[in-house]
Amino acid sequence: MTPDVVVDVGNTRIKWGQCGADRIVDMARLDPDPSLLWTDQIAAWSLPEGALWVLAGVHPQRRDAAAFWLTQRRYGVFVLDHHSQLPLTLRVDVPEKVGIDRLLNALAAKARLLPGESALIVDIGSAVTVDRLDATGVFRGGAIMAGLRLMAEALHRYTAKLPWIEVKEIVAYPGTSTEKAMATGILNAVAGGIEKIAREHGGDCRIFLTGGDADLLAPALAPLKGELWAEMTLEGMRLAALHQPASTIRPPRK
Repeated sequence: MTPDVVVDVGNTRIKWGQCGADRIVDMARLDPDPSLLWTDQIAAWSLPEGALWVLAGVHPQRRDAAAFWLTQRRYGVFVLDHHSQLPLTLRVDVPEKVGIDRLLNALAAKARLLPGESALIVDIGSAVTVDRLDATGVFRGGAIMAGLRLMAEALHRYTAKLPWIEVKEIVAYPGTSTEKAMATGILNAVAGGIEKIAREHGGDCRIFLTGGDADLLAPALAPLKGELWAEMTLEGMRLAALHQPASTIRPPRK
């Protein structure tokens, strides 16, 4: 099937990708729940009745609510929610427990790699994942750590006096206030974890950076020479959809 729109439903954000003949041609970041902004975006892209939407994501309830909203408006809806739907080989303990977003990123990377190249895929969102795709295109698993917002929330929630902060920019060490000290600590913890994995296990891998906070953290990861790819998950969805027969369009699994 050839999708018109692909939708990545995250824990805090939702991304829409408008599909062209061979790539994502436009991307929109919207509220995670249905709203007038969704209707406005549909109008901006001039999407006709019956357009085909492909959905995936790590938040099943929001994903299924989005699928229902679209179905009510007479759009075709297909949900990617299982690794067997992807043309990707996994070498992990329990394939069913790997987040679909991680696998979609791997599928996108696989299509971009040259023969014999391997990749590290760094997705910086609510959680941060650093996944390995070997030189034969096999997904080997990776690492998962807390992202910027989760670290900030944990410091606030589990201490008596630390405030809640939102890390919006690079803050240099040493932090000259409690808030700045927290921000630089969080940034260095996340960037340091990513860099350690990349230096010890990356070798000559190509490194891809994606996710909602990738732009923010990219300057701190500049020595890794990673390739920023905001549409990476969406491109993986587009590629996965191309491998599905049109007859398999269906609502979300119960």
